[in-house]
Amino acid sequence: MESSKISRRTFLERSLLGMAAMSLVPWADLWAEERKTIAQWAPEAHLYTFHLIGHGHIDPVWLWSWREGLSVVMSTFCAALDRMNENPEFRFTASSALFYRWVAENDPDLFRQIRQRINEGRWEVVGGWWIEPDVNLPCGEALVRQGLYGQRELERLVGRRARTAFLPDSFGHSQCLPQILRRQGMNRYVFMRPMDHEKKLPSDLFWWEGPDGSRLLSYRIQIGYSNSRDIQERLERIIREFGKQPTHTLMAFYGAGDHGGGPVKKNFQQIAEIRQQTGAPTLIYSTPDRYFDAIEQETDLPLPVVKGNLHNHAVGCYSVESAIKKGNRQAETALTLAEAITAIGSAAWGARYPKDAFTQAWHKVLFLQFHDSLAGSSQAEHSDVARQGYGYALEVADQSRSLALQKLEWQIASEDPESEYLVVFNPQPREARCDVEYDLNIKEEARPLDDQGNPIPYQWSIGSSQSESVKKLLFRTTLPPMGYRQIRVIREPASDPVTTDLQVSERRLENRYLSVTFSDNGEIAILDKETGRQVFYGGQTGCRALVLHDPGDTWGHGIQRYDELIGTFRKARFKVLEEGPLRGMIRVITTYEASTLTIDWMLYAETRALDARVRLDWHEKQKILKFAFPVDLESPTATLEAPFAYVEVERDGGEEPGHRWADLSGTSGTKTYGLSVINDAKYAYSIHDNDLRITIVRSPVYAHNAPNKLDPNKEYPWMDQGEQTFRMRIVPHAGDWRQVDLPRQADFFLGSPIVTYQGIHAGNRPKEGSFLQIIGQGIRMAALKQAETNEEWIIRCVESFGQNTTAEIQFPSLQTKWQGEFSPFEIKTLHINPHNGRIRTVDLLEE
Repeated sequence: MESSKISRRTFLERSLLGMAAMSLVPWADLWAEERKTIAQWAPEAHLYTFHLIGHGHIDPVWLWSWREGLSVVMSTFCAALDRMNENPEFRFTASSALFYRWVAENDPDLFRQIRQRINEGRWEVVGGWWIEPDVNLPCGEALVRQGLYGQRELERLVGRRARTAFLPDSFGHSQCLPQILRRQGMNRYVFMRPMDHEKKLPSDLFWWEGPDGSRLLSYRIQIGYSNSRDIQERLERIIREFGKQPTHTLMAFYGAGDHGGGPVKKNFQQIAEIRQQTGAPTLIYSTPDRYFDAIEQETDLPLPVVKGNLHNHAVGCYSVESAIKKGNRQAETALTLAEAITAIGSAAWGARYPKDAFTQAWHKVLFLQFHDSLAGSSQAEHSDVARQGYGYALEVADQSRSLALQKLEWQIASEDPESEYLVVFNPQPREARCDVEYDLNIKEEARPLDDQGNPIPYQWSIGSSQSESVKKLLFRTTLPPMGYRQIRVIREPASDPVTTDLQVSERRLENRYLSVTFSDNGEIAILDKETGRQVFYGGQTGCRALVLHDPGDTWGHGIQRYDELIGTFRKARFKVLEEGPLRGMIRVITTYEASTLTIDWMLYAETRALDARVRLDWHEKQKILKFAFPVDLESPTATLEAPFAYVEVERDGGEEPGHRWADLSGTSGTKTYGLSVINDAKYAYSIHDNDLRITIVRSPVYAHNAPNKLDPNKEYPWMDQGEQTFRMRIVPHAGDWRQVDLPRQADFFLGSPIVTYQGIHAGNRPKEGSFLQIIGQGIRMAALKQAETNEEWIIRCVESFGQNTTAEIQFPSLQTKWQGEFSPFEIKTLHINPHNGRIRTVDLLEE
């Protein structure tokens, strides 16, 4: 690379051209053409020792399909073996358990040779994960599964696990990684992005500390992870531009990458020549493990400590390709909920736990979290592959969950043929007072009763289909933690009408807590009736649909913020969709040029939150849409959910990655107040002083990489054109986000109760039951699954408030419980024997 800012496309083109040239011309002629006059080494160069890391970075998908990626893995691994036969000093480094599986399945003989070189110590397996994923956007549990499946697969295939974590090309690194990686057996880390021009670090070798206090010995690759051309130039640049390090022992990577290739013969010739030069650094054919082993011998190194996220690179990738982003979150949520239900069910009511199907579904999701896939920076054809993969995962989750709950309902008596019966299951480990809806084909007047035969609040509304007598029943009930309640719908009119404080008109929704009104452009104003305050600043409205200029490429290279306003959605049309005692719903339709935004706003009678179902039909190009919420606060703090943590971000308008929720909390007079927004599909946020913004959609060209210029006379495949849907919940609150337990609310928003219809049959199980309960502030359940090696249980919890706390996990069906302490952000994994109730703590590899 000529510059640390060189684009991946340019580097790839140069690498491929170089490889092609090497295969077509004699070595001597090539070197005669490329060799420059050897400059004298810098005076301090002889003090340096470089561990030369032979590598061939492979993007299994990017500007090509995964099928081509598979072929590149095979050819690159084969080439590495050839180089080992030619040079007994050469060592090679490669990551990704999936790559080793591909080779083992496609060419067993080639794989036997690789295993031999691994056993000799000349081929090093790094990474320990299924693939090299994006590590901004996957949830914490998905990052755990990368290592759980990756390390186990490597041990199965090559007889060992990785010691060094390895994500050189990922577009930023979430602060939870030190804890996760250490608990997966890796205490070293190699990465490259963000590079020096994107984030200044005190040193490229440092201790990276997560919010829980875990540390990784980490190394940022200087200049680039690939180099198929001039090794001497690379070393000279590192000494000249990155020489101020706490040690003179550094790594330098060489070998063609992105599309594979790896080291070539000319690299060996270069290394031999440098070794003969006066004043040159010491060069060692090495691997990351050998490098870190050497560093750990230098016990007095003054290594700095770096805390927090390693951001920002390619901020456009937090939002581009909405379908992949939504598919990822849906699949993660569906799989973890299905595992929990079937794991509990396997012991409590004889359900089947389809372990192999879950594993295959997770493998697909983990592959689709590869950084150029989940980031949305691959070719258009891969987006179709991603949709199919997420569909497979969702189908596995839905089938297994539905079959398990059907087996549960069969054990609950539903004996009156004149009634309809529903079993409502709460997949969250805490009690829930909630509104539940279900379509029923029922002609007569009818009303629901709880399991004790008591009337419960309800309303009927238009069904999801318009055939026969299908109507939607909405009812409010209380559900036990990780448990169920039977609801009986009897065919008779209500003796007393349901009444609440809910009021609905064309441009107003109001309950006892909130009064929501709508502007001419469809924006919302919220009056918090309990505090008497308007939520938005200076009489402004919220959820403003802002259209901003987006000049960037797919990655958003060279961009940190999007703040050039060019228009808004306007001219709202309103329609009341529901006007009942439990829920009011108003549809608001606005337009901007060729695009239409439809939001169905919903206010429930007994909640302090406003819900929205959003449908966007988008036909803009090189523009970005944000929803803006200008909150009336003094000195606010902006907080975003992160994997297994949260992060407080600057209010400077910079684009930041976040997960299911964002919060802005500050003071209002003498009291703390705030506004939170939960969503089920978006990952990009920006805070402009008091204005919390969610990025909804971007529309660059697929895999457009600057500095390539778009030709206005050509047609291109533009991203995110057409219709997309997602959901939001707006939560005004007293206190900060902890006061309303925002992580728990997000869990319930995405993992809401599941309704199973019952036929008429006998049963001996109670009409209400609970199987698991978690007691403790800020404790979230991240996973409940069967162990990888047997049918016992694994439950994983994380402390989400950033504070010390005590928790109790109760298992009523096992007549056992666990009590323990959590430190801030601690991930705790428990192994449970459901036969004898014995519980022990294990690591993230379930050991």
